[in-house]
Amino acid sequence: MRDALGVGIAVGLSGFAFGVTSAGAGLSLLQTCALSLLVFTGASQFALVGALAAGGNPLTAAAGAFFLGARNAFYGLRLSSILGYRASAKPFAAHWVIDETAAVSLAQPDRHTARLGFTVTGLSLYVLWNLTTLGGALGAEALGDTNAWGLDAAGPAVFLALLAPMLKATVERAAAGLAVLLVMITLPVLPTGVPVLLAALAAPAVLFVQGRRERATGTQEADDRAHSGDAVAATGDGHRHATGEDRS
Repeated sequence: MRDALGVGIAVGLSGFAFGVTSAGAGLSLLQTCALSLLVFTGASQFALVGALAAGGNPLTAAAGAFFLGARNAFYGLRLSSILGYRASAKPFAAHWVIDETAAVSLAQPDRHTARLGFTVTGLSLYVLWNLTTLGGALGAEALGDTNAWGLDAAGPAVFLALLAPMLKATVERAAAGLAVLLVMITLPVLPTGVPVLLAALAAPAVLFVQGRRERATGTQEADDRAHSGDAVAATGDGHRHATGEDRS
């Protein structure tokens, strides 16, 4: 309960930023609230309204949001066996399969606490996210031109705040850096929204390079062990020959 409520409340408050960003992108109050109610995956929502705010094609923006949200399907495959819900309950539970509910559920020691963590995290986050989305959108409308207040930076700021603590390993930093580089290179020449899709290629590219390095390192270590073994064997043979000669 403590972990679930902590995650639900902390992340749910960022709905304010989405409400402001969505309103700044030109979406109506109804459209903004419908996204949080029906889509309910923050990163995809931010990606969609960010692309629309930049003047991107709605289909391209939707494609970027879809691919970003596709990761939840993989969470669902893992959670299905852990939570063990009946087939009739799975469509309803699927709406709450996101990063936070998956993290809390997977950290639990048994099915009972996993279900409790999933339910409390999903419920608290869903309710608070939608309430703060409404509050952010209403506040943005009351302020008028959000660009004049600099609120168009709210979405990127939230992304950076969520992303920065996750970049702990060298591979993660390399993937993030390459993604930024791809966006900067392609942004001036490609339609809005497409650079974000291309930036997703940074992850498999970095993983491919890492895999080749690990294989090369493993091969080198195997060769070193083989040479070391040959040297030890040769030393042993020499010692045995020398001992035999002394005895003679």
